[in-house]
Amino acid sequence: MATRELPKSEWQSYFDKISKQLKTTAQAEIEVASMNLGDQIEAEWVAFYGITYDPKDDLVEFVLEGLDHLIKQPSRIFVDENDDGLCSVEIVDSEEIKHIARFKEVLKLPAA
Repeated sequence: MATRELPKSEWQSYFDKISKQLKTTAQAEIEVASMNLGDQIEAEWVAFYGITYDPKDDLVEFVLEGLDHLIKQPSRIFVDENDDGLCSVEIVDSEEIKHIARFKEVLKLPAA
């Protein structure tokens, strides 16, 4: 697996491509981690419908069954990919809180 930081200029297009590529419902787990809170599981293996970045409001949204997880003012985004696709996404917000989405099955990446 290879983790890489996504340049901010790619956030919107990368997430749009991932969301459009979803053919079936994926399962995801959302973890929130910070020095003050520790590690908290916000959603555990629920249906994942997509992820978006809105540059106007500077907001990332994970769309899951029964939950829209919003991340205001993301500062850095890391994606963990392997040859089969996307394994996880880690978003660090302006307060250094990490929001990590892990996928039960690798999400296929669109062809380059």
